[in-house]
Amino acid sequence: MGANLPSSAGQPADTLVAAASRLASLGRVVCRSSLYSTAPVGFAEQPRFVNAAVALETDLTPRQLLRALMSIEKEFGRERSAALPNGPRTLDLDILLFSDLLLSEPDLEIPHPRLSERAFALVPLNEIASRAFDPRSGKTVAKLLHSLPPEKDAHAVVKVPSDVWCACNLGIESGKKG
Repeated sequence: MGANLPSSAGQPADTLVAAASRLASLGRVVCRSSLYSTAPVGFAEQPRFVNAAVALETDLTPRQLLRALMSIEKEFGRERSAALPNGPRTLDLDILLFSDLLLSEPDLEIPHPRLSERAFALVPLNEIASRAFDPRSGKTVAKLLHSLPPEKDAHAVVKVPSDVWCACNLGIESGKKG
């Protein structure tokens, strides 16, 4: 999850707190990473993002989960149709992994197609699920993170202290839905 524009919930960190609460309506939030400040990827002329990863156990199918995530994004003011690709947004919710599922459909790809290239996703995901398995690459999240080329600097992903966001690492490893 990530945001770099204020929403009805407040600043980006406040948006992630509120969005994580909304995710609980889709299943059980098992764990969430710390918050991280990250530089934008693609379109550089925008504010830094606040990112985090959340482990969610859900009975929803991947398609149902995607629809629910897009609905939550819209609740927080995201309009995908009018948005600049890789541009600023009030909220972005992506499915990075879904158990050991490998899925490729026109508008839904699991694991996330650019997961292995994105420090802003791998650093928080590694915090809560370092041994989770990426079925596309055959690597764990930790190995994906350590395989990032130097230009995808994982050190540019900076932990953000927060009094309202509770990170927990319950050792989510693999086999969880969502």
